[in-house]
Amino acid sequence: MAKNSQTTSESARVEPAAGARRPIAVDPFLGTEALAAGAVNRYQLSTRYRAVHRNVYVPKDQRLDAVHRAKAAYLWSQRRATAAGMSAAALHGARWIDPRLPAELNHASQHKTAGIVLHCNTLAAHEVTSVGGIAATTPARTAFDLGRRQGLVRAVMRLDALMRATGIGADDVRRVADAHRGARGVVQLRAALDLADPGAESPQETRTRLVLVRAGLPPERTQIDVYDRYGYHLGRVDMGWETWKVGVEYDGEQHWSEPRQRARDIDRQAGMETMGWRIVRVSADILRGRPATIASRAYAALSAAGASMAPPNLNL
Repeated sequence: MAKNSQTTSESARVEPAAGARRPIAVDPFLGTEALAAGAVNRYQLSTRYRAVHRNVYVPKDQRLDAVHRAKAAYLWSQRRATAAGMSAAALHGARWIDPRLPAELNHASQHKTAGIVLHCNTLAAHEVTSVGGIAATTPARTAFDLGRRQGLVRAVMRLDALMRATGIGADDVRRVADAHRGARGVVQLRAALDLADPGAESPQETRTRLVLVRAGLPPERTQIDVYDRYGYHLGRVDMGWETWKVGVEYDGEQHWSEPRQRARDIDRQAGMETMGWRIVRVSADILRGRPATIASRAYAALSAAGASMAPPNLNL
């Protein structure tokens, strides 16, 4: 891909040589370009910044997230590579990516470096796009790559996040898969696409949903808005069965540790119960160590609501 004419000046936009005491930019930059532009001198470069890759610098006190790692790796490649995998997902706006993961590039170079995973996949022209001047695999191609990696639950979590961030659908990814028949991991990818749901607002919500699916109790839908008889919005249920007014909600730590949040949750649930909803609440401890409890409680709530279904599989 041709070099973006704006990239060089943007990457060198760091603290001026005189004046400010601390860096004003957070993006990685090439040291040689910053020096040539007069944005820093050699003393400042060595004392205020640190090299994350050869000639690629960030402020010394900066913690790198997945997007920063992707940008730094792209600069390391002299802007010749294509961000792929988790790096592409991060650039496309997918959340919940572990910042400790290495960057990923699709790059023919065999000169490996710490903190970057290199792939040598053949990419069609329509499978590459530009995100902020950085070449990256398209959302559909990125989903195709991530969904084939070992571990079905993890694949679904990553697909949920990427689909939520980009708006792509399962059919978009299936078309990529159809163009790469025989690729390793396609069988898992197709299974993951059948389970994916962009309504998940966290990896824990994805895990909770998959527990219900494995138990034989797949939710009808995710992110269900609940209103009172006057049309006032009482809240949104993570997942559930609107037909039977049964919802399942994953409560993160803040729901248990923050008094204000806890009070809001109590009022919110009381309002939903007034409208006939039954809410099954899931904590991190239950999700991690007692998944069968989620299924049994959801089944009990559905049965109490009048739903007729087979008992769940509790061998989870």
